[in-house]
Amino acid sequence: MSKKRNRYTPQFKAKVAVAALKNEETVSELAARFGVHPTMINTWKRALLEGAAEVFNKGHHSRKQTETQIDDLYRQIGQLKVENDFLSKKLSL
Repeated sequence: MSKKRNRYTPQFKAKVAVAALKNEETVSELAARFGVHPTMINTWKRALLEGAAEVFNKGHHSRKQTETQIDDLYRQIGQLKVENDFLSKKLSL
């Protein structure tokens, strides 16, 4: 007989990990309340703490990436404008 593994949503994991970070209840109490093993709660809590910096890093990274994309688009616009002007002059001759 194989045991069915529970799959928890990221929202549920975050909810449990935040509750563990608040320290209002013990891990055992949280495990009983949410119906998960205490080891899972500690794992999710550790993952939340380790990944917290990425939340703030993503905004900075995406802003830089957006600026790079804008620069590339302006470069393409400039190139197309030059090509368009060149072809316009050739057609008018």
